[in-house]
Amino acid sequence: MSAAASLTEAFTDLQGTLKTEQPDLSITYNFGGSGMLVTQIQQGADADVVATADTTTMKTLTDDGSVEAPVTFAHNRLAILVAPGNPKHVEGLVDLSRRDIKFVTEEDTVPAGRYAARALSAAGVTANPVSKEVDVKAAVAKVTSGEADATIVYQTDVTAAGSKGEGVEIPDEQNVIAEYPIAIVKTTKNHAGAAAFVDAVVHGSGQDALGKRGFLRPG
Repeated sequence: MSAAASLTEAFTDLQGTLKTEQPDLSITYNFGGSGMLVTQIQQGADADVVATADTTTMKTLTDDGSVEAPVTFAHNRLAILVAPGNPKHVEGLVDLSRRDIKFVTEEDTVPAGRYAARALSAAGVTANPVSKEVDVKAAVAKVTSGEADATIVYQTDVTAAGSKGEGVEIPDEQNVIAEYPIAIVKTTKNHAGAAAFVDAVVHGSGQDALGKRGFLRPG
């Protein structure tokens, strides 16, 4: 099961639930940047299901015939992550262009990086990141470790950071809503198990797990 890094906590929760609900369903996760996951599948990686953090990345797999028809199962909002107490007094996206702010983002192949770029553009802000990370969790780690002052991640990542970080809200007119699709990989050797997992994510206990972690329901 290959899944976007931002799904780590919710899907790990779901794994525990499914051990009780469907004890015959064995789940092994591969979390990472959506672009990296797509590349792995295109290169023949063993995956039954893939869930990405945007439709653009998933379209790469539908276009080349690697996956069955995807289904959107969750949405997410963006937020700015800063250190606890917000010591640099970041109040919005405009502050990310300040010279005293070490801002990190995600690589251009990562949905979060593209979403962040769209949000900055909507705010008319030009920011110069000190680094571009391989996935959203790596960007979070830069801030929670003190190596950076701020990053743009998903609201669910701010929640998952707990006491190690603090969120700064991005207003609706500048925010971008992330759309998460999931699909069965056509080369799967366990189609029944893959279908059962997708059903749990789209219709079953997966929706509860996602909601508890702050994801928004689709539609």
